[in-house]
Amino acid sequence: MIDPIWFIIGGASLIAFYMAWSIGSNDVANSMATAVGAKAITFIQAVIIAGILNVIGAVFVGSHVTDTVRKGIVDVNSVNIDAQIMLIGFVASLLSAAIWVTLSTWKEMPVSTTHSIIGSLMGFGLIAGGTQVVMWGKVGSVIASWVLSPLAGCIIAFLVFKIIVKTIFSKEYPVKSARIVGPIIFGFTAFLIVSSLFLKTALSKNYGFSDLDGIIIATISAIIVSILGIIGLRNIKDKGPEDYSTVEGIFRKLQVGTSCYVAFAHGANDVANAIGPVASIIPLAQGIEIGSKVEVPTWLLLLGGIGIAVGCMTWGRRVMRTVGSRITSLTNTRGFSVDFGAATTVLIASKMGLPISTSHTVVGAVIGVGLARGLEAVDLSVIRKIVASWLLTLPIAAGTCIVIFLLLRVIFGI
Repeated sequence: MIDPIWFIIGGASLIAFYMAWSIGSNDVANSMATAVGAKAITFIQAVIIAGILNVIGAVFVGSHVTDTVRKGIVDVNSVNIDAQIMLIGFVASLLSAAIWVTLSTWKEMPVSTTHSIIGSLMGFGLIAGGTQVVMWGKVGSVIASWVLSPLAGCIIAFLVFKIIVKTIFSKEYPVKSARIVGPIIFGFTAFLIVSSLFLKTALSKNYGFSDLDGIIIATISAIIVSILGIIGLRNIKDKGPEDYSTVEGIFRKLQVGTSCYVAFAHGANDVANAIGPVASIIPLAQGIEIGSKVEVPTWLLLLGGIGIAVGCMTWGRRVMRTVGSRITSLTNTRGFSVDFGAATTVLIASKMGLPISTSHTVVGAVIGVGLARGLEAVDLSVIRKIVASWLLTLPIAAGTCIVIFLLLRVIFGI
């Protein structure tokens, strides 16, 4: 009979790659769908940029210490679960989560990889230890985030786009207004991006930056970017009254920048979180105590980043099409508003320690921009399908995990 421990160790890399591929095929749409939908960049350019930035983010910023069990949905300290059962449970959880994300991508629906993993772990906990080992408070917070994260993204994107309309598009000479308002928006965006990299992140810990240092660096960056914006926009001339196309051109490069930021952040955070459970399998199989902190190996992060790039290049177009064009039509200013709203929401939530889905937040932001132009600008049938896929994530991932878990127990005689 095959020793399940060695089977799990041997298959860990394969599972990691499949998980990363599923993330790349679905979640990368979060970062690049708006840029592609607004025609700021082509699909090929998007997958190349997203692939590179996800690898860089995963390897250089994502090497944080991961404690999968304590951050997960199963409280292994409340019940005596055998180490082999834990190993089988991790494999079943990862496979069921990846399978659900793959099926969702096939149906061109954006779902949360994090929520898929949580649902799978919930299923494992129920079948292995009963209701008492499931952290129902965490499940409740995930369900709450189904409402809070898209709502926050929706509101912020709505307000940002309305500000752009009020301060730029409603003016007789919008290009002239853009030269004044643009640098302020550029600077604030730079502050958001830089602060997200230096406030309570692995990068700040590695280089010894305090929160005050992060704020100072972000402020200096914002001032520099604003000055560069003033210099860069001063020679842009309008073609006459109501020259909206030139304004869209101004925001095109900025939108690409914000999309790159989301891609980098995705690699730094979501990749590490998805690869963390796989990294836990190897030391657990080697007899290291359950619940111990496990550092994600660099080679596994690299493998995850490459898997994401491959997933994006092979199946990324499917979900990109839904997020980038089917919910509502996007221009560069609308796409920027979406990225800004989503990035701001994710940043605030992460600093508050709230479980949040980038997928849900981006979809909410796209809806917000659509609603800024009226309800008729939003395709409600697409939204209904997306929301249905969100509601199905936890129960389907949990049920699939239970089936896979039971099958693996039979196969390996555990």
